[in-house]
Amino acid sequence: MITLTTRRRTFALIALALGGFGIGSTEFVAMGLLPNIARDLLPTLYASSSEEGIAQAGWLVSAYALGVVVGAPTIAAMSSHLPKKKLLLGLLAFFVVGTVASAVLPSFGWVLAARFFAGLPHGAYFGIASIVAATIMGPGNRGKGVALVLSGLTIANIIGVPSITWLGQQAGWRVAYLAVAAIFALTFVAVSLAVPRLEGDSSASMRRELSAFKKPQVWLVMGIGAIGFGGFFAVYSYIANAVTDGLGVNEGVVPWVLVGVGVGMTIGNLVGGWAADKNLKLAIYAGFFGLIVALVLYALTVDHLVGIFVSTFLVGMLGSMIGPSVQSRLMEVAGESQVIGAALNHSSMNLGNSFGAYLGGAVIAAGFGFAAPGWAGVVLAAAGVVLTVVSFGLQRHGDQRAAAACAAAEAADVREDTDTGSLFVVKQ
Repeated sequence: MITLTTRRRTFALIALALGGFGIGSTEFVAMGLLPNIARDLLPTLYASSSEEGIAQAGWLVSAYALGVVVGAPTIAAMSSHLPKKKLLLGLLAFFVVGTVASAVLPSFGWVLAARFFAGLPHGAYFGIASIVAATIMGPGNRGKGVALVLSGLTIANIIGVPSITWLGQQAGWRVAYLAVAAIFALTFVAVSLAVPRLEGDSSASMRRELSAFKKPQVWLVMGIGAIGFGGFFAVYSYIANAVTDGLGVNEGVVPWVLVGVGVGMTIGNLVGGWAADKNLKLAIYAGFFGLIVALVLYALTVDHLVGIFVSTFLVGMLGSMIGPSVQSRLMEVAGESQVIGAALNHSSMNLGNSFGAYLGGAVIAAGFGFAAPGWAGVVLAAAGVVLTVVSFGLQRHGDQRAAAACAAAEAADVREDTDTGSLFVVKQ
C-alpha cells in the first residue's frame, strides 16, 4: 500500500476509471452503430440483405475482441517488470492511435485491421490498472479495486456509448470513433497528473508470468469467462438490430436501451466487486444463474419494446456481476503471475465477446430471429456454470489431498533423545 492524501487517491482512482470509460466506449459503440457501419462500408451486401450486412459488420466487434485476446497475455508478460505508470501511459497512447485509425481508414478490411490493433492494449490496461487501484486502496480490497476500474467501463454504457451512438447516428460513425480517441487522450493527461509513480517488480520476468499457463485452474477459469460470458455478448452485440430491424422502431430509441443496459452493468459491477471480497464462489454462481434467467426473459420478450428494456437491463446487471469475481479468481489461481492473471480475465471475456457476437450473428443470419441470440446465450452461460463446478471441485479435491498429506506428516512425531542427542521417529 502507498500513502496518499484522500484527494490524491480519489483523483488517481478516477483517472484509472476514466481509462475504463474510454475502453467501454471504443469496445461497445460499434454495437449501436452496426447498421450505419454496414450501410457505409458494405453497401452492396447491405442493400441485398440487411441481416447479412449487419452480421458481417459484426466482425468488427469480433476483431476488437480478438485483439484483446492476443494482446492481454503478450503485453502483460513482456512488460510486467516495467514501472506501472509509464506502462499505463504507453497503453493509452496505443489506444489513441488505434482508435483514430479506426475512424479514418477507408475500407472495411482496413477498419477491421484497425479494430484488431486497437484491442491489443485492452486487457493489459485493465490488468495493470486493477493492480494499481488495489495497491492504492490497500489490502483486502482486490475485488473492489477491480470493480472500481471496471466501473469506468460500465458507466460508459450509461453515458459514453449512448451519447456517442447518438453522435454517430447524426454525424457519422467515423466521428463517433474520433470522439472516443479524444477520451483516451484526456485519460492520458489525467493518468500522467494523478496516478503516483509505482516501480515495476524487478523480480518479474516473462518466464514467471507465462508459468501461469502451466496451471490447469488458470485455463478453467479462463474458460468460465470465455464461454459463460459469451452469453451476454450474444445478446448485447445485436440490441440495436433487435430494436430497429426486429421491432421496426426508430433508431433514436437505441441509445435509451443502451442506457438501461449501462445502468444495469454499473449496478452489477459494484455488487459483484463487493460480493467477490465476501464470498468469491457464491458470487460467481449467483451471477451465472441470474444471467441465465435474464437471457431466458430476453428471448421470451424480445418482440416487445418494454420487454427489451427490462430484460437487457437485467442481462447487463447480472452479467456484470461475474466480471470482478472471475478476475479475482484468476489472480488467485495465477499465484505469482499476478499481472498476467489480471490481464487474462479480459482475454477470456473477449473470447466470449468474439464467440458470442459471432454466434448471435450466425443465428440471426440463419433466419431464427432476434430471440435466438437469447437462447444461444443461455447455452453458453450454462456451460460457464459447468466449468465453475469443475474448477471449484478440483480445488476442493486438491485441498482434501493436501489436508490428508498434512495429517499423515503429523502422524509421525519427531522427538529428540535427550540422552544421546539423536533424533528418532515414533510412528503413531
